[in-house]
Amino acid sequence: MMNEMVELYFDDGRERMDKALVACHNEFNTIRTGRASTALLDRIVVDYYGAKTPLRQLANISAPEARLLVITPYDKASIKEIERSIMDSELGLNPSNDGNLIRLSIPEPTEERRRELVKIVKGLAENGRIAVRNIRRDVIHKLKELQKDGDISEDELRHSEEEMQKITDKHVAKIDEMLKTKEGEILEV
Repeated sequence: MMNEMVELYFDDGRERMDKALVACHNEFNTIRTGRASTALLDRIVVDYYGAKTPLRQLANISAPEARLLVITPYDKASIKEIERSIMDSELGLNPSNDGNLIRLSIPEPTEERRRELVKIVKGLAENGRIAVRNIRRDVIHKLKELQKDGDISEDELRHSEEEMQKITDKHVAKIDEMLKTKEGEILEV
């Protein structure tokens, strides 16, 4: 039977690792694959009257066609700032506006751009792996404190560390799987 505190630390670690997976998945969704997706604009922040505001709070975003995004600002005065924020982002998109809405044509990415996007995705995956490993480190640190305080034995500590490593390996494998899927989407012609 495992110590209740150890179980609590494991549960906390699993929950935090699951959240890191979700965050990594959301980051992946903001990278374009050649198809119009409203998630592409999730990381866009607009300087709206001096306040950094997410684009989603300033406009309605839709994808009426496979290669077109339409942004309809709630406040027409913000159209220039929205346009500027999109051009300053690393998306490589050129917005065109007609005074009422902004159209973003999603071009087929070039081979060079696809390779750049794969590098960006690999960086995001590495950030996810680092987050998971940091959580493992935190949990193991707490376990070592339990052992130092005499709440668990050295054998229990070693067994708990091995168990935590297995949990970490599963989460890292899920990130690698998501990376492989996203790379396939990006490189698909």
